[in-house]
Amino acid sequence: MDRELLIEAVKRQMPEKRYRHVAGVVDTAFVLAQRFGGDPDKAWLAALLHDYAKAWPTDRMERIIREQGLPPELLSYDKELWHAHVGAWAVREELGIEDEEVLDAVRYHTSGRERMTLLDRIVCLADYMEPSRAFPGVERIRVLAETNLNEALVAGFDSTIIHLLEKGKTIFPLTVLARNDLVREIRAAGITIES
Repeated sequence: MDRELLIEAVKRQMPEKRYRHVAGVVDTAFVLAQRFGGDPDKAWLAALLHDYAKAWPTDRMERIIREQGLPPELLSYDKELWHAHVGAWAVREELGIEDEEVLDAVRYHTSGRERMTLLDRIVCLADYMEPSRAFPGVERIRVLAETNLNEALVAGFDSTIIHLLEKGKTIFPLTVLARNDLVREIRAAGITIES
């Protein structure tokens, strides 16, 4: 499927405001891929597709999780996580996307995971810091992303975890595992993480 058809297919899944966010993630992911040695074409594609199911009704996502054998533990956590796994399933089924690296970047863009690929990191970070994002700490994430992808991503995960703690919500275990894995990687490189 060519780029214009993909863009139109994505636009049909969401309101205009959500698509503006997606466009911001696409542009940011492309820049991050160039900056950190990623594949700009895969970054473009995964970023375009990352929120494919975001605007879908929760009952539709719940049904897909149950019927398509997606991780059932998702249903025990915040519904904000569901669209990533459902979206990865949907773009394979509806758009014929078969690239596992791209599908994984869509699947893990909200939670992260241990041993994240470079593409996972780029899409996840681009989602945190695209230009329309405005939350406490986003400017620090953007500054860190100028020079260190992993440190910026840890700062993103930290902001999510703090937000969830402040709201009294549960924290999806993959997010904690992803953060800890990145911290170990950063420390192994001899870098001290600033709080």
